[in-house]
Amino acid sequence: MNNFERFDLVKIITTFFVLLLTGFIVALLLLVVTHPAPGAIVQALMTEEIQFAIYLSLLTSITSTFLCIIVGVPAAYALARYDFWGKTLVNMIVDIPLALPPLVAGVGLLLFFGTTAFGDFLESIGLVFVFTPLGIIIAQFFVNLPFMLRIMRSTFEGINPRYEYVAQTLGCTPIQAICQVVLPMSVNGFFAGAVITWAKGIGEFGAALILAGATRMKTETLPISLFLNMSCGELEMAISAATILIAISVVSLYIFEKYGGSAKF
Repeated sequence: MNNFERFDLVKIITTFFVLLLTGFIVALLLLVVTHPAPGAIVQALMTEEIQFAIYLSLLTSITSTFLCIIVGVPAAYALARYDFWGKTLVNMIVDIPLALPPLVAGVGLLLFFGTTAFGDFLESIGLVFVFTPLGIIIAQFFVNLPFMLRIMRSTFEGINPRYEYVAQTLGCTPIQAICQVVLPMSVNGFFAGAVITWAKGIGEFGAALILAGATRMKTETLPISLFLNMSCGELEMAISAATILIAISVVSLYIFEKYGGSAKF
């Protein structure tokens, strides 16, 4: 067997596994969205419960994404541009929520906001995170911040620092150089990071369940609605929530691949 034939065999084998994996994923998604009658899904989408879940999911995920942007962008810039003692350790620590099981993250957040003096102080000023929608926002923020952080860090690392130096020689302050040069050049990465962070936030379940609970029409996001309705045997309601989440995932991943496919996780 010559080299060309070996290459052709490798190509056939690897292509087969790609097609096998793709077919498996597509089959699972189609089973979910086509299992009930289309009319049943539409009827479920018109119910007050599903509409509340959509509203709460959008509200909490947009808010948590905004917080991830506020915290993640400057932190990512610092990690991409500056060298300091313990940087490797800091990188590892801020990425821990990626590897941490969401349920464990939820337990930690519950203990932090429910049993510590700081949590009591926040409650005394009206910021109650345990079993409230605010808990959903914090859970989404904690679990999904590393996505924004890693994407933006990769984006900033791909921008040559010389652009900032040139801007400063032309009269810009360091802040102006970042705002007028670096941020406009990182707009694709920023957009991709925001979209994938929002999509992960809207689908967050484990940490939000532990911290905010699963109360109908109070802390009922789309994943919580799916969980509650599956538990009660309301299949059409559960699959309606699942269908919305699948649609969000597909659209957000398309946008991410289009604008930030080179970003590193």
